[in-house]
Amino acid sequence: MSSTADQNLVRKHNTALVIDYLRRKAPVSRAEVAVGTGLNRSTVSSIINELLDDNLIAETTYQSDRIGRPGLELVLNPNGGFAVGHEFGVDFHSLIIADFAGNPRWRFTEKSDPSYGQEKIIKRAFELDEMAVEEGKKMDMRPLGIGIGVPGLVDSQRGELMLAPNLGWKEVPMCRLWSEHFKLPVFVDNEANAAAMGEYYFGAAKGVDNFVYISAAIGLGSGIVINGKLFRGNNGFAAEVGHMTYDPEGELCNCGRRGCYETVIGPRAVVKSVKEKMNDNSDSILLKAVDHDMDKITFEAVADAAAEGDEICLSALKEVGFNLGIVISNIVNVMNPKMVVLGGVLNYASDILVPLVKEVVSSYSLELSQRELQIVESKHGQDTCVLGTTALVLDSIWKEPGFLT
Repeated sequence: MSSTADQNLVRKHNTALVIDYLRRKAPVSRAEVAVGTGLNRSTVSSIINELLDDNLIAETTYQSDRIGRPGLELVLNPNGGFAVGHEFGVDFHSLIIADFAGNPRWRFTEKSDPSYGQEKIIKRAFELDEMAVEEGKKMDMRPLGIGIGVPGLVDSQRGELMLAPNLGWKEVPMCRLWSEHFKLPVFVDNEANAAAMGEYYFGAAKGVDNFVYISAAIGLGSGIVINGKLFRGNNGFAAEVGHMTYDPEGELCNCGRRGCYETVIGPRAVVKSVKEKMNDNSDSILLKAVDHDMDKITFEAVADAAAEGDEICLSALKEVGFNLGIVISNIVNVMNPKMVVLGGVLNYASDILVPLVKEVVSSYSLELSQRELQIVESKHGQDTCVLGTTALVLDSIWKEPGFLT
């Protein structure tokens, strides 16, 4: 029994090697797959035949050097299946369907409100995911699974949302609920981890195996990728940079502790700072833009006014940029990543923030840790997380041996 189990595990591992190689290098020949994976030709041939039968890969023809003798090359078959991705935001739902090659094929976004309550929000989420599954089936593809990114601490082994401070939720068995409802593989992770996977497969960090993704929206989150895999820590709660302590006597955070970096970095911190400094400054570019109604001030309005030279708005952004730079400096000193990707709503002010963050990191992180370091903005902005939720599903087929049967 043990020998058979070992053989099955080796087979799954080798199959995942072949699929991942095709994902990265296709179109390629069978011989190139054997060389690239280090597997012998007979093993590769057997695996490829199974994948062809399962419709996960396809053969394409090309004109070889021999006249009249077309050759065959292998590619992932986009129509081999689809993944549903669902970003479960504090005040919105964002869904996407990606085919087996990772190409987005359908999108949907809808506003939500945390005041609706957990039961109503989850019921609506089921309805939206049911709609997405049906849309995928209409494209004559089979569902491969559902990936969900949530704004909170996730036990990724059990797929349980342990704490979502900005939703007010605790201990929600997301994976079990969705698996029972849809009878499909379900992958649940923190939204920043999902976004990191989106950057790794589809964005600015494509091909970069060691990087940190940092996102500021309602909260401040991050995802860490080491050697091409998410680093989740002992219990799955790693990379909560937003809840590192900035000031022990500072503002109360939604997590229940005081002075977290999340309270001084992000759109809410910018808007709060501007409102405190603004009063009724009639010469303010921002106040004119919002008709002197302080309740209409948004992060985007602040960024626009700062770009036009509003000093109060520019000062608020610089303050947040400095604090973000300090956080990243500490991460660079500890992790020595090759890249730091800045995502989320702050990307709207990237022209101001990215140069400032680079300057702060240059001043406050170790010189040796900065070698080859790149600090870049997200390629897909606020879409990175929802793209990454499909990657949670596809990654389990492309790279993880335990998923394939």
